[in-house]
Amino acid sequence: MDLITVILIAVSLSMDAFSLSLAYGTLGLSKQNIYLLSIIVGIYHFFMPLIGMYIGYWLLKIIPISPDIIVLVVLSIIGIQMILSSFQENREVKMMNLIELLLFGLAVSIDSFSVGLGLRTIYAIPVVCSIIFMCSSFLFTYLGLKLGKTINNKLGKTATLLGGIMLILIGIFYLF
Repeated sequence: MDLITVILIAVSLSMDAFSLSLAYGTLGLSKQNIYLLSIIVGIYHFFMPLIGMYIGYWLLKIIPISPDIIVLVVLSIIGIQMILSSFQENREVKMMNLIELLLFGLAVSIDSFSVGLGLRTIYAIPVVCSIIFMCSSFLFTYLGLKLGKTINNKLGKTATLLGGIMLILIGIFYLF
């Protein structure tokens, strides 16, 4: 396949990161967390397809669980935390810890792992695909987080509540 196809796949993979970042951005994250989370998602989108290409087939045979179920669980946990935080009287924006950042990055990158299973058939040089996936997902994650933060500034706790609900619904959507 040609490079344009790879770019279209990268944008498709990034839409997931964008929609989830939009919801998570309603937490009013700091500039540092926005950049860090965007970088983490980009790094995941670089490595996950390569890992999928090399060991994905065997891993799914050893662990008979659907990646969609993993996404549902991770997004539901994050969504429930967001919903609960929207009901707190004194809401202060705190820096996300590294585990939260890594879990979010993993949740939005699971689909790139499955794309990795057929990566060699997509483009002759898999590393080029991964670099394109990384750049695209970084950009869309950053834009989603920034837009979510803007929405949060205008709607406050309601935006966080809606963002949490959206994360849970997106997680449920993965099952279908």
